[in-house]
Amino acid sequence: MSEKLRVGILGATGMVGQRFISLLENHPWFEVVTVAASARSAGKTYEEAVGGRWKMDTPMPEAVKKLVVMNVSEVEKVASTVDFVFSAVDMSKEEIKAIEEEYAKTETPVVSNNSAHRWTPDVPMVVPEINPQHFEVIKYQKERLGTTRGFVAVKPNCSIQSYAPVLTAWKEFEPYEVVATTYQAISGAGKTFKDWPEMVENIIPYIGGEEEKSEMEPLRLWGEIKDGQIVPAKEPVITCQCVRVPVLNGHTAAVFVKFRKKPTKEQLIEKLVNFKGVPQELELPSAPKQFIQYMEEENRPQVKADVDYERGMGISVGRLREDKVYDFKFIGLSHNTVRGAAGGAVLCAETLKAQGYITKK
Repeated sequence: MSEKLRVGILGATGMVGQRFISLLENHPWFEVVTVAASARSAGKTYEEAVGGRWKMDTPMPEAVKKLVVMNVSEVEKVASTVDFVFSAVDMSKEEIKAIEEEYAKTETPVVSNNSAHRWTPDVPMVVPEINPQHFEVIKYQKERLGTTRGFVAVKPNCSIQSYAPVLTAWKEFEPYEVVATTYQAISGAGKTFKDWPEMVENIIPYIGGEEEKSEMEPLRLWGEIKDGQIVPAKEPVITCQCVRVPVLNGHTAAVFVKFRKKPTKEQLIEKLVNFKGVPQELELPSAPKQFIQYMEEENRPQVKADVDYERGMGISVGRLREDKVYDFKFIGLSHNTVRGAAGGAVLCAETLKAQGYITKK
């Protein structure tokens, strides 16, 4: 019997589910033993259920092709086969909230890519380099759910990954006002150019719900635990516009920042390149060795050249310069379906395992 933890993927046939499958191939700690999706996919092999909709650049891993897809709604049955699950289900927010808590109540930890529980006060929403201490709220959540090992943990929205880590690295200079515009890839909507041809040579200046998430979720990352729940920070105040652009993978952000304590450009760059957290200290399997790279070239970071930095788990920053209205401005780039989605959730699960929250059943 493998010593690896047995993993289930909820919503395994969708784009994020596929990304989980590809990232977990040959993972040193985790092994995908169960794939679950909607009733219409249940009973088919994973290969049959996905059919011609495999959207990853790499081939479908052999180990999952013949796994028979289970019905994600048969919670007890799915949960009995695994130590924990990753959730990428495609349902309404209320349905997702309910089913993730249902899995947690079977004493199965849930690490979710979904937004449904991001504002549940006792659910940690974590970027492991930024706020791993928020996992401490799990004990209060378990009391509410009546569980001993089951809980829900989530990762934040993909749109904030290209600037929230940067602002965290600069915390000591007290950023207090931020303007950001994100230029977001179509894979963030679960699409490719083949199934979204109207995005070719096009820009859409609206992504539903994205601006609110981009403005508010960083404040929750920087919040603190009080009375068994996470209370968001009040600053920096962030205003954001989110634009869909004709790029397959990679969210770029153009960001302006005001600081209370005036740093130099050199100080800011030094903080970026030396910024690290628990994943780097523990050398977790998915952790980038260098979380943030600073690029001196005037025309970088670029999606084509830089989106796969550190296997898609690192952040690229460039064009840092003083501004006439704000103090500084910069460009950030992150991989939206790796660091911003499945990869960020895998890193959360690795951190949870390293800290003893996820164990064998």
